Parts: sequence; structure tokens; C-alpha cells
Amino acid sequence: MCDAMKTLTSRRKQRSRHAMRGMSLVELMIAITLGMMILAGVIGIFSATSSSRSEIERTSRQIENGRYAMEMLTDDLKLAGFHGELNMGLVATPAALPDPCSTTVTDWSSAVPLHLQGYDNGGTPPSCIGSSLKSNTDIIAVRRVRGCTTVTPGCATAATGSPYIQVSQCATDPSTTPFVLGLYGTATYSLRKKDCATAAPLREYLVRTYFISTDNGAGQSIPTLKRREMTGSTTVEVPLVEGIEYLQFVYGIDNTGDGLPDAYTADPGTYTYAGCTNCTPVNNWTNVMTVQVYLLARNIDTSPGYTDTKTYNLGIDAVGNAVSVGPFNDGYRRHVYASVVRIANAAGRRDTP
Repeated sequence: MCDAMKTLTSRRKQRSRHAMRGMSLVELMIAITLGMMILAGVIGIFSATSSSRSEIERTSRQIENGRYAMEMLTDDLKLAGFHGELNMGLVATPAALPDPCSTTVTDWSSAVPLHLQGYDNGGTPPSCIGSSLKSNTDIIAVRRVRGCTTVTPGCATAATGSPYIQVSQCATDPSTTPFVLGLYGTATYSLRKKDCATAAPLREYLVRTYFISTDNGAGQSIPTLKRREMTGSTTVEVPLVEGIEYLQFVYGIDNTGDGLPDAYTADPGTYTYAGCTNCTPVNNWTNVMTVQVYLLARNIDTSPGYTDTKTYNLGIDAVGNAVSVGPFNDGYRRHVYASVVRIANAAGRRDTP
């Protein structure tokens, strides 16, 4: 009995020693190797996810910038030529194209019939467009007045030194003076409403010249959509949207007076056709009824491992040939945004029921 008990106790001790023996060196090395393989996989997945998220953020920003730039441009173009109650039939066209950057009051008045004025591939740019202008990109100037008057609730009141237009609605006001355009505080605004007793309201006069700059206005070499705004005594440069690399326009010109475009050109300043006797730059620009807008937007940052080998179509040039840019062979992703805008204030005056 004692021998049997001793044998049983000895076996229990042996099993206990085996149970507490732990892992061998080989087993530990295998476990470490497996752990490192799993960790490498997790790190790889995390890296790929992080890279994808960064790329999505870059692309999303480019899409947002492109759409915002297009919306801003087309919204302003739709209002080109809006001058409140002014009857444009009473306004004489200028003898020559004026400078959109001019701060001379008499130049503003003569330029009122020119709702748009553009410069194909930069051309000879307006005087206020600086050296940062990106080459081979178009410039466009939009002339109009603000939609609300200075007495409209919620609209800014008249500010001294800013340009405003007053339009006569009184039948007994001098027909030779259908409007007054000048600086508030200097000009004499004496025109009246239909009752011929109350002073006609004022609307702020706006001249906005859009162009592509090679910098963002903050010292970084990022192509940026900018505009020059006429403030009265000067113009100010306003950066609008980063990453807009090219800007091109194609204009629809009305040759028959019905408000519908009959021909398309990238440069109304040089447009003509056989037998045309009034295809002057001034007349052509007053006959622009639609604008095709082409924007090329790119990412702000490069995409690792990506090379842009694409070619992008941006409408036509002054002689009707297709305009394309690229391949750029760099790491930026790009996209073309295009839209067609009807210039309602110019075309609408020619519509017939």
C-alpha cells in the first residue's frame, strides 16, 4: 500500500513538472515570427488605408474647388449687363474698347454697353493685371450693377468714394441723360423715379476681371483663380480659388439680332465673316449672347506614385481649332469643368414673343 502511494505521488510530481515547463526557445521564436507577420500585415493595411484617405481628401478638395470656381464664374456671367431699370437702347456704344481697369469716371459711362470684355490667351492684358498672370489663359471682365439698391433692406448703404449708378424713370428727365454713373460723394445724383418727385435709387457699379495667377496671393506658387475688383479710385486683387490652372472661354455671337448665337469664337475682338460690315471689336462684344466656360483644376498636392499623362480639351481657339493642354508628366491629378452660360440681360432684350 505504501509503495503504491509513493508511486502515485511520484507520477503527480512528474506531471506537475511537465505542466510548469513553459515554452521552448523554438516555440518562442515561432510565436515571435508569427506575431511579426501579423503586425506587418496590420501596418500594411493601415498604411494603405491612410494613403487612400489622403488621396480621397486631395481629390475631394479638387472637386470642391473646381465646382466652386465654376459656380462663382457662371453666377457672375449670368448677371453680366444688368443695369437695373436702364434702357440700353438709349446708351451709345463706345468708339473703342475701354480698359476694364480704368478708374476714370467717363470711361465707366462709355463702357456700360459692353457687358463682357475678354482677352484670348491673355492677349494684351488690362493695365491692372500684374505679372503673376499665367500665360496662355483667358481673361474676362464682367460689368453690371448690384442686384439690390442702396435703400433695399439688407443691402449695403452708399459708401463715399464707391461707384454707383442712378437710372432715370421719370418721363420729364432729360432724355440725353438716362443715367448718372460716378463716385458717391462727388457725383450729382438728381434723376427721379416714375413719380418725377422722388429721387431714383442708387445701385453699386461692379467691374470684375477674372484671370489665373501663378501664385495664391500668400507667397505660394499655386495656380489660383483671382479677380480684380474696381472699387472706385483703384482696383483690388482678390484670390478666389486655389488649384485652378487654366481658364478658357468660347463666346456665342448673335449676327441676326434675335438674341441667339449664330457663331462661336474664342476671340470676338478678331471675329468676322464674309460680307460683314459691322464686325468691329466693340460690336462683336455687344453681340455676345452665350459663354462656354472651361476650367482645368488640379490637386494642391501631388499624388505619390502618380504621373499625369492625360491631355485635356478646353474648347476652341480663335480660328476654330481644338485647344488642348498636357500631358504635364507630373504628380498632380486634374479635371476639366465645363459649362454654358446664357447672358440673359443681353439676349433677353432681343427676344421676340
